[in-house]
Formats: sequence, C-alpha cells, structure tokens
Amino acid sequence: VLGLLVWTLIAGTEYFLYPAFGWVMFVAVFYWVLTVFFLIIYMTMTYTRIPQVPWTTVGLCFNGSAFILYLIAAIVDASSVTKELDRHNYNSWAASSFFAFVVTSCYAGNTYFSFISWQSRTLQ
Repeated sequence: VLGLLVWTLIAGTEYFLYPAFGWVMFVAVFYWVLTVFFLIIYMTMTYTRIPQVPWTTVGLCFNGSAFILYLIAAIVDASSVTKELDRHNYNSWAASSFFAFVVTSCYAGNTYFSFISWQSRTLQ
C-alpha cells in the first residue's frame, strides 16, 4: 500500500519533465508489481508446488535489492523536491519522498527477517 502511494503521488504530477522522478517511478512501480506478484505466490502457496526454487534465497535477494534501490530512489526523490521546480507539485513530491523512506524502512526490516530465515535454512 505504501509503495502504491509513492508512485501514485508522483504519477499525478508532471514528473516526466524531471528525469529524477522518472527513476523514482521506475523503482516504485517495478517493486510494487513484483511485491504483488510474490504476495500472490505466497497467499496461494504456489511456492510449495515448486520446491526446486530456493524461496528463502529468492526472498532475500528480492528484499535486499528492493531496499537498496528504494533507498537510492528515496534519496533522489528527497533531493529533487524543491519549491523552485514547480510549486503546484511540491506537496505531492514531498509526500512521495516521505513515503519512499517509509517503504525503504519496511524493505530494510523485511530484508533483515529474510536474512534470518535464509541463515537458519542454510545452517540445517
């Protein structure tokens, strides 16, 4: 839900005039789609039907890459928000920056728990 907020707040503006917001949109939409995809896989328990895939490693790689790229996107988003660019879109961009950092912290926590799960799986 928070990732959805990030890209909808930016998508409602003229973000395409500023390349930095294009990068933030790419990261937000890309990881939102992948998160929904993995949510469906875990909710339907499809992962139990495909035991050849190391799901703990996939989860760790997904969450780790999401954390790193969302952190970069959040920093780019925050550094690009200025009142001089476009006063009309300032509030949406500032809110998207805030939520990008919130999503980054969620992915960081999820990366930590994925690492704990991966580590306990590899020790067995």
